[in-house]
Amino acid sequence: MAAVLSRQPLDKATVSIPLGRIYIIPERCKGCRFCIDFCPRDVLVETTEMNAKGYHYPIVAEGKEDECIACQFCSILCPEFAIYTEEIVEEETAK
Repeated sequence: MAAVLSRQPLDKATVSIPLGRIYIIPERCKGCRFCIDFCPRDVLVETTEMNAKGYHYPIVAEGKEDECIACQFCSILCPEFAIYTEEIVEEETAK
């Protein structure tokens, strides 16, 4: 049986994975769950609380605060513009 080789990017050592911060506007959410179901890193879960419209809105899952990669897929899919992400930019220290 042949060994399975996985492909690795040539610049793997020089590329860093971006980090993101998720912002949710609970009152805009209508509970469609697109952001939860299609998040590539499974960062979001549905809360047990309800907004004023009676919908369960998404929150960041416990322990996954640093898992968002700022792909912005959730903000692209959200029909109500209730969620967005921003990339956390690490300040480079001058030496």
